Amino acid sequence: MPKLKTNKSAAKRFKITKSGKIKKRSANRGHILGKMNRKTKRKLRQGGYLSDADEKKIRRLLPYG
Repeated sequence: MPKLKTNKSAAKRFKITKSGKIKKRSANRGHILGKMNRKTKRKLRQGGYLSDADEKKIRRLLPYG
């Protein structure tokens, strides 16, 4: 069996924790933040975990994670 390639874009966006969950950052924090409420921006600072349905898709992209 040959080695599997890791999808580099997924590797930069997601991290796998020790327990096996996949961590992600919140979206909409890149630019054009002036029109966004202070409260909204503050809530976007904290990341989260992927749902089970999305986790299956991402695991295929990170075979050695």
